[in-house]
Amino acid sequence: MTKTKLSNSPARVFLTADHHFGHQKVLGMSGRPFASVAEHDEYLIEAWNASVGPQDEVWHLGDFAYKCTAEHAARVFSRLNGVKRLVHGNHEDRGRALPWDSQHEGFVDTKIGDHRVFLCHYAFRAWPGAFRGTLHFYGHTHGLLPDTRQSCDVGVDRWQYRPALFAEILARLEATEALPEEVALGQAQDSQRKAKQA
Repeated sequence: MTKTKLSNSPARVFLTADHHFGHQKVLGMSGRPFASVAEHDEYLIEAWNASVGPQDEVWHLGDFAYKCTAEHAARVFSRLNGVKRLVHGNHEDRGRALPWDSQHEGFVDTKIGDHRVFLCHYAFRAWPGAFRGTLHFYGHTHGLLPDTRQSCDVGVDRWQYRPALFAEILARLEATEALPEEVALGQAQDSQRKAKQA
């Protein structure tokens, strides 16, 4: 678990998760439209580099590579642009061995621009600072969970198989009506309390 201030002023910040490089079964499990894992990996590498420049910062929220050789994971990693940071996922045997600019176990509580963000491989129903506007980003669900105004899955299954630019993520959140469950329930509780006092 890390509280850090690493995201001060990179050129741009991207978030992503769940690439599963080298994992043949992810094609069927997540319905990814590729004929082979080789085609999958090459497409995801190209999509990453078409989005991310050498000086951009990328937060990878887990499950970088799975069921492949360490050599394959290292070859893929070496081809990817950016200052790369990893928050460990549940399939991270290969990812842990790679030369990330930083690695984090559990979660990271940091700032990106003016926004406090809570980064983890897993989705939380409640997270630190949610009532004060903290944003929560995660992977793991491969696009199964709906967005809220303060949280979303940043995995490749939700973002055209590429890292998502932080500004794009903010625009998606702003277009979402649903509040985080904890915030919605808290507001309802406050309304009931005020109604009783009136």
